[in-house]
Amino acid sequence: MHSDSVAPSRWNMILAGLAGASAVGIGAFGAHGLPNFLEQSGMDPETIARRVAQFDTGARYHLAHAIVLLALAVAPLRSTKWLRTIRALMVAGLIFFSGSLYLLVLTNTPVLGAITPIGGVCWMVGWLMFVGCRDSSKSQ
Repeated sequence: MHSDSVAPSRWNMILAGLAGASAVGIGAFGAHGLPNFLEQSGMDPETIARRVAQFDTGARYHLAHAIVLLALAVAPLRSTKWLRTIRALMVAGLIFFSGSLYLLVLTNTPVLGAITPIGGVCWMVGWLMFVGCRDSSKSQ
């Protein structure tokens, strides 16, 4: 490994594991408990269907980006700065994108949807940073 590369860290593995486990748990709730929860809150069937779809979108993107965090934990990157920046963007994306969708659905507060694109932008920037972060000393 190139001397400037960052080795996998326990912290990154823990973060990836927590993100993945929470994505699975939240997704399971969305699939099995959410419709009843929303029905008991007095929501009409059309709104329930829309909210369940929004929650599912949050859970799917949450799980996908938990996998990105796992990749960050094992990928040789050029520097700790790259790793920290990409990791921060991925976590911010989880909070703003998935988190806002979860809160929007659970509180029936559609205005929270205005926050969701912030998370999407964080993820896009993080993904684009992968282009420049690979350890160039690795063979192709």
